[in-house]
Amino acid sequence: MSQDVTLPMDIRRIRELLPHRYPFLLVDRVVELDPEARRILAYKNVTGNEGFFQGHFPETPVMPGVLVIEAMAQAGGILTNHLRGGYDREATSYLVKVDAAKFSRMVVPGDRLELDVEIRRVIRKMTFYAGVARVDGKEVACAEILCAESGG
Repeated sequence: MSQDVTLPMDIRRIRELLPHRYPFLLVDRVVELDPEARRILAYKNVTGNEGFFQGHFPETPVMPGVLVIEAMAQAGGILTNHLRGGYDREATSYLVKVDAAKFSRMVVPGDRLELDVEIRRVIRKMTFYAGVARVDGKEVACAEILCAESGG
């Protein structure tokens, strides 16, 4: 299990730990990663030129809630793959369940989305995460996320 990490973790290291690529890589930087607490704090810089803003909604752009959840899941994937010592290209994890999702504020261009995710349980090839997303210290969303590994 890998314990060493250089912070902040930049996009190059993030891309080594996740299979996602533009336009679907939704984590820009990792600023905290605590292997003992099994917790990560990462950021997504939300810019006005994100493709989803073209249709959601052009006059009043709002980041889709499902993408906020996906960003939390990706942060969890970075944490899990770091703890495992790297991304195993033969064993990709997929989001399979979201529970207790709540959205309390809109995420708009110019926001820095803070992704605070911890591993709650690991059972065989499934990882259960709890995540909170914040902007300027205020909660915008939270969810319990289950990811399952295929292959490997």
